[in-house]
Amino acid sequence: MPVLSAGEGPLNRGQRSLIGGDQAVAVTIYDVAERAGVGIGTVSRVLNDSPQVREKTRQRVLAAIEEFNYRPSPIAQRLSLRKTLAIGVITPFFTRPSFVERLRGVEAVIAESEYDLIIYNVETVARRDICFQEVPTSHRVDGLIIISLSPGDEDVARWAEAGVPVILVDADHPLLTRVVTDDVAGGYKATRHLIELGHRKIAYISNPLDNPFGFTSSRYRYRGYRQALADFGLPFQPEYHQESDHSRAQTRAATERLLSLDDPPTAIFVASDTRAMGVLEALKARGLKVPDDVAVIGYDDIEVAEYLGLSTVHQPLYETGALGVELLLKQIDDPERSPMRVELPLELVVRQTTVG
Repeated sequence: MPVLSAGEGPLNRGQRSLIGGDQAVAVTIYDVAERAGVGIGTVSRVLNDSPQVREKTRQRVLAAIEEFNYRPSPIAQRLSLRKTLAIGVITPFFTRPSFVERLRGVEAVIAESEYDLIIYNVETVARRDICFQEVPTSHRVDGLIIISLSPGDEDVARWAEAGVPVILVDADHPLLTRVVTDDVAGGYKATRHLIELGHRKIAYISNPLDNPFGFTSSRYRYRGYRQALADFGLPFQPEYHQESDHSRAQTRAATERLLSLDDPPTAIFVASDTRAMGVLEALKARGLKVPDDVAVIGYDDIEVAEYLGLSTVHQPLYETGALGVELLLKQIDDPERSPMRVELPLELVVRQTTVG
């Protein structure tokens, strides 16, 4: 009696049976291989249209397939193609609101596909390096999305050798498809808004511009801030730029340093909405009114920003995640697609923290 191969599943519609007495048994890849006088690996290569099969052998296998009306089950075919039906996402600090919003976009598209989602959270440089080295070569995923972590040339070369499609979101490398926004333009928009409201003493609170992860958003928004000041003829005052980590407590401390200056700023641009909450807390503790005493503008436009009445620069976090998956699925179907850079627009959102 022929043996049902792993993953072959029940008899497919229209699939021929081998009859032994009064018992019907589904035709398997083993039956086709036996009839064609080849191994099951050769049958699999014919099914997958591999060029590594001689034409005479291919025709013999195709004849056996037609004779038995053999149709491999989808699961068996995926196994033969070494597909995992999983997509991996490598993301830093995935509980932070901006990353959560990107992941919502990722999940929404994957939920409508046949793929499962595997998230690899990165909170240390060592963890990033391990994920970059092991995940693409582990055969656990059919494709990979990397959020906010720009790879090096060696990483990209290793992934290409592994044959795993990779799409970047909020990260950059010229040899990979990436979905980005223009952080320089975003920093410029925020600063120009404050200047146009009449502010001349404008501070910027950012993450450390040089960091072990290689994050670029704060640095590029800083460039936009400096560019806007220069374009409007305002001098840059180094004491108005404060660098601290992402926590609200550290942002409050940075705000206190600004407010303690002999000539404190009248407006503060903050590199994220989450950190802007720390600024608002510090101003409230000082008894200062927003925006009458100090105006505040954030970045991202996460959900809480509207609740707080926070002016901000809206970046399409959800949309970048969703588009990243759409491009990855196309890359999986067509591995020869040329890399592209897709830039989504930013929007200034004016609320009560800059215009009372």
